[in-house]
Amino acid sequence: MSKIILTGDRPTGKLHIGHYVGSLKRRVELQNSGDYDEIFIMIADAQALTDNADNPEKVRQNIIEVALDYLSCGLDPNISTLLIQSQIPELCELSFYYMNLVTVSRLQRNPTVKSEIQMRNFETSIPVGFFTYPISQAADITAFKATTVPVGEDQLPMLEQTKEIVRKFNTIYDEVLVEPDSLLSENKACLRLPGTDGKAKMSKSLNNCIYLSDTEDEVKKKIMNMYTDPNHIRVDDPGQVEGNPVFVYLEAFAKPEHFAEYFSEYQNLSEVKEHYSRGGLGDVKIKRFLNNVLQEELAPIRARRKEYEKDIPNVYEILKKGSEKAQAVAAQTLSEVKKAMKINYFEDTELIHNQSKKFTQQ
Repeated sequence: MSKIILTGDRPTGKLHIGHYVGSLKRRVELQNSGDYDEIFIMIADAQALTDNADNPEKVRQNIIEVALDYLSCGLDPNISTLLIQSQIPELCELSFYYMNLVTVSRLQRNPTVKSEIQMRNFETSIPVGFFTYPISQAADITAFKATTVPVGEDQLPMLEQTKEIVRKFNTIYDEVLVEPDSLLSENKACLRLPGTDGKAKMSKSLNNCIYLSDTEDEVKKKIMNMYTDPNHIRVDDPGQVEGNPVFVYLEAFAKPEHFAEYFSEYQNLSEVKEHYSRGGLGDVKIKRFLNNVLQEELAPIRARRKEYEKDIPNVYEILKKGSEKAQAVAAQTLSEVKKAMKINYFEDTELIHNQSKKFTQQ
């Protein structure tokens, strides 16, 4: 069996370093590993519209932003297929058929759906499209017969729902769909970066993100203004490391060679933490180190983005070609699904022959 990856993002804003350490960097590594036969990277605009139906321009404008972030991080359209979800109509049809395999109560029990509803204050006003998001996601995954889906731990319930749909379909109809496996991040510090303000999550609305598209000066300013330990007022005061965003970011980005180059008085992050905890190490000094580390990581990303920004029509052409390739794959899966469900009337020559024979014998 071919090894196939399906992953993607909702285009509701520019991607930030939380996306980068949580998924983008890993996608590039998987792409370049040579271990997978196909890699599909989806810009999930249709899913973004489930809770942005009144603001389609927001989604429309962010298609190119997400595409540029993908390409600037190193996703190669010659290896990975970059596609736009809404341009694959087969996904809607698959979702419609899968809806018959899932109950309302099962969707309501999905932990990810429950938390998202609470976060968006939907309560009883939840859009049907958003409520059925797990079914749509199952269509995305199965359309390309993905064997591997990179996810965060909070998305595991969604993938489990996909597996349930696959099992039920294959039991009722035929062994057509492929049951996917999850692929979790190996670096626990990368699972979710806090906002620069110390909030649990980066959010555009909270203005606490460091974007991949930020300039060098913007990144430096955000780092130097980062929330740390409010009780670490003087340099000599003991500092709190646990939950301190600066140290969380260093856990995710700092490498041994960074200490030799930018912070030579320390061998590793453990030594920095120990010094900060007992007192005598100021926030400004650590923030300067973090700035050096992040600037080094983001510099090649900025450079690639500038090159792609010079030819935006080409970026749209990459998305168009990727979507066309993806549609052909999804169309083949849909054909197999309809055959298994016995609703491929016009392609079923045996059905037509038998029906013709039945009526001519009457």
